[in-house]
Amino acid sequence: MAAFWQQRGRRQESGGLGSVLDGLGSVFDVLLANARLVLGVSGAAVLAIATLAVKRLIDRATSPRDESDPKAEQKSLEDSWQDLPLIKATPKPAKKQRREDLSEPLLSAAQPVVPDPRGSSVPLGAPQVQSSLTLQEKLLSHSSQLAVPEFQVSLVPQLARSICSQLQNFLRSKFPELPFGRPSLSGALLDGLEVLAADHVHLMLPLVLDAGLWSLISGEDTVVRNPQYWMIKRIDLGYFPRGCSPWDRFMVGRYLSSSVLNETLHKLLVASINWPAIGGLLGCAIHPVVASRELKLEVKHDQVDLSITLLPVVEMEDKVLVAVPPEGPVENLWLESFYRAEVSRLKELDAADSGARQLCLRILNGACKRQPRLHKLGGSPVTHLILHLSDTTSDWAQESLADRFQQVLEELVASLEKGVLPCYFNPKINLFSGLLEEEIDEMGFVLYRAITEPEVLLK
Repeated sequence: MAAFWQQRGRRQESGGLGSVLDGLGSVFDVLLANARLVLGVSGAAVLAIATLAVKRLIDRATSPRDESDPKAEQKSLEDSWQDLPLIKATPKPAKKQRREDLSEPLLSAAQPVVPDPRGSSVPLGAPQVQSSLTLQEKLLSHSSQLAVPEFQVSLVPQLARSICSQLQNFLRSKFPELPFGRPSLSGALLDGLEVLAADHVHLMLPLVLDAGLWSLISGEDTVVRNPQYWMIKRIDLGYFPRGCSPWDRFMVGRYLSSSVLNETLHKLLVASINWPAIGGLLGCAIHPVVASRELKLEVKHDQVDLSITLLPVVEMEDKVLVAVPPEGPVENLWLESFYRAEVSRLKELDAADSGARQLCLRILNGACKRQPRLHKLGGSPVTHLILHLSDTTSDWAQESLADRFQQVLEELVASLEKGVLPCYFNPKINLFSGLLEEEIDEMGFVLYRAITEPEVLLK
């Protein structure tokens, strides 16, 4: 208790922070009141996200600061209030009672009306000339702005395949004993789902394993207890001793190590391949990224800047596993990839009912690409959410794009509030498990605002 009053005294002496904290209490009440107005739209999700943000504001303002840093107190105040402009700008939607009502436009809170000199009345602070476009029309118009420039659509795959071919030739000469499969390109551009710019692509490098010497072990059955990761175990060492498989050189213990394989390939990309010569041949500059944990090449062409990520991949027992181990001391884990299944299922559903799922995904991916706070939400999480909704909502016609877009936003907010988005192909996997609380908070607020003001995602 003494420490509390000492801290309070220091705040009073430092220029009126006590009054700021009193103001925070009022802000808290206002935010909760605003959140309750929209409980019919996104339920407890909205209330919880609003409460979470206010809690962060108060925590920042009341947390102890380093007395040795004279700027710490001012910085804390600035951090505590950094989200208030967004909160204050959030419109108050009309309460909705039923799920079917959510597809209707949400009305803004009533504004005071002032007389217009020309004889009409307009809401105070509202523009007198407003767009008459419906959300459906805005979404369709916006989608045309997301198209990748045509020259990139043709140039990037061609350039990436040429680099892929050069890498394949080098691997064959450097490691003739290693049975690498034929490399291939993967990514949204190849599947017609890329937006704005063709600036990245994945180069998949298959490892051909003898199924009689290797088997898969689920991450659930290991110390990590993570169903999204797998281990590749060397079996029958008594009958087929170490060295019988060319991949035994990358083992740690009795498991094929994704980390050791990546380290070997990283050294090869950085120190062994003559990229200046290859780049000169292809009319571009190629630089391996030295400091990255990923196997990444940066390509600069006079018409495009491209990032190519090399992903060693193993396909066994109907699983697609990529060498993307989690951060930490665990080095034998392989990440299960659902990308191929995601795109296949999405296109299959759209083909069956001429649906707008891919269009909805492209619009949301564009928003996530443009807004840094939504970067980690783009791609796979949104795709899985759309697939989940496709199981419960049958109307995905082009004419229902606005309704489905709104529904996806509402479900995203609800999922962020819970911190859970189950993988469509394996519900044991939570696609939000890797997000920090601050990231969930920021994404939740952006999407919460977009429920009543979708235009914030279309800028």
